[in-house]
Amino acid sequence: MLSDRAQTLLKFLVERYIADGQPVGSRALSKFSGMELSPASIRNVMADLEEMGYIASPHTSAGRVPTPKGYRLFVDTLLTIQPLEKLEREQLEHNIRPDDPRHVVASASQLLSDLTHFAGIVVTPRRRGVGLKHVEFMQLSEKRVLLIIVSTDGDVQNRILITDRQYSPAQLTEAGNYLNTHYAGYEFDQIRDKIKFELGQLHRDISTLMSAVVEARGQGSDSSGVVVSGERNLLDVNDIGSNMASVRKLFNVFDQKTQLMELLDVSQCADGVKIFIGGESSVVPLDEFSVVTAPYEVDGQVVGTVGVIGPTRMAYERVIPIVDVTAKLLSSALSQH
Repeated sequence: MLSDRAQTLLKFLVERYIADGQPVGSRALSKFSGMELSPASIRNVMADLEEMGYIASPHTSAGRVPTPKGYRLFVDTLLTIQPLEKLEREQLEHNIRPDDPRHVVASASQLLSDLTHFAGIVVTPRRRGVGLKHVEFMQLSEKRVLLIIVSTDGDVQNRILITDRQYSPAQLTEAGNYLNTHYAGYEFDQIRDKIKFELGQLHRDISTLMSAVVEARGQGSDSSGVVVSGERNLLDVNDIGSNMASVRKLFNVFDQKTQLMELLDVSQCADGVKIFIGGESSVVPLDEFSVVTAPYEVDGQVVGTVGVIGPTRMAYERVIPIVDVTAKLLSSALSQH
């Protein structure tokens, strides 16, 4: 446990570093923190904080910067949330209104980006009531199979599967027939649950092809997806833009999106705003980035997540209410639609 004095100094250090982007020295803490402590006493507290892993010393400066552990303590116990500014709330309320669901989701993502100047992300709601009508597998080459899925709403998806072994035409026909006989009419989430239950009873090779159907549908544009806006804003952040290796890794996550879905799916289980700092997220495993998310609902049921990806040195007290209010307004707009 940190003493009150140590917590106060850490809070001031994090706030000043977020505002200025410069390492904070003991002299600045002594001058501006309002605490009647000598520079020597402050240096001792700073040394303790550094030893415990809450702050670190950049090689080029005598000052200190927060570590992901320091940011976590700050966000969990020391942060003072600022109410959303009137103009920002009005901008959100004006643009997130009952409308076409796809349009309002895209608007929410863009607004998150515009207001924070980071990347705005929204998981789109799954289309309820859409199930499997027909599936077919066709052999293209030794280990390449064409998967054709027809949904009950008339949507048709084609996807090429790269398999780990060769399947005979008879095996592919058998897999398609089994799916069409036992799963036609079921929604894709229901199929996933049934397959999990039945996997142990089915032949391994056929099960692999069956699972591919559900996974392929899950990656389709009309199922659950991710809308990302403003990712290029991250290039303008000094802490990030100078580290192109980290930027490339993050952009790969945006390109894949399936990894991002895993993180946002976890966020849907949260009660309110959830914050992943630095390497806490296996999806964005970089100390330079943080993710702030909140679930949104339709008619009382959680259907997706909104969020912001930005630098760990972000103004959390401002970003958190933006994400929170966006989630609430999106819930209201989609429930009224």
